[in-house]
Amino acid sequence: MAPAKDMWRSSADLVVLSVLADGPRYGYAITKQVAAQSSDSIRLTPGVLYPLLHQMERQGLVNAEWDTVKSETGDSKRGRQRKWYKLSAKGRRRLKQRVAAHRAYQQLIESFLPAAD
Repeated sequence: MAPAKDMWRSSADLVVLSVLADGPRYGYAITKQVAAQSSDSIRLTPGVLYPLLHQMERQGLVNAEWDTVKSETGDSKRGRQRKWYKLSAKGRRRLKQRVAAHRAYQQLIESFLPAAD
């Protein structure tokens, strides 16, 4: 069962921060990691991911740095640019806060659910 869209939207930042906690990633790598970890239940489209990353960058949660990827001919001067995102110290604190809040919310909701069959 796929997660409800409204639930996903409120957790998108938590998911992206968690992926970046494992190390720097560029956008497409973040997308692939999220899909792999969720067994393809969560798919980050560019229209969702990049505005979220830009917002996180403006908030100081992530730092971004451009890198030139070598072309297939090996010429680094003709390669394309790739933007790498890395969690900042503020981002690590926010991740810790979001994880704690998510776990508390999860426990609260669990208290209302009927026992499993």
